[in-house]
Amino acid sequence: MLELRAIVWGVQDVARALAFWSAALDYDVSSHPDETWAILKPREGRSGPQLSLKLVRSPQARRHHMDLFTHDQAAEVERLIALGARRVPDWRYDPNADYVVLKDQDGNPFCVCQLPEDE
Repeated sequence: MLELRAIVWGVQDVARALAFWSAALDYDVSSHPDETWAILKPREGRSGPQLSLKLVRSPQARRHHMDLFTHDQAAEVERLIALGARRVPDWRYDPNADYVVLKDQDGNPFCVCQLPEDE
C-alpha cells in the first residue's frame, strides 16, 4: 500500500520559498533547512502531506513530484511498473538513497520511498 506523504516542490530560492510556504500553509519547519533543501510539515494537530522544498536550476515549471511512502518498496515499485510506470534509467542516486525514481505514462517523475521498520 502506498501513502502520499510529501510533495516535493522545485524552487530557485529555498529560503524565499520557505518563508512564503510556511506562512501560506501555516506549516512548521521540520529538521534543519539549508540552501538546497527544506521540509515543512503541518502544525501539530493538523493533517496533510509535508511540503519538501528542493533547490533546482531549471526555470521550467515541471520541477515538482510526489513522494509515495511504503513499507515494501520493492513490491510497490514492481506493482507500479506493471501498471505502466517506468524506471528512470540514468538517475544519479545519493549513496544512502531510500527512494526509487519512476515516471508515469506522461513522463511525470515520482519517488517510491522506503519507510523505516518502526514507522
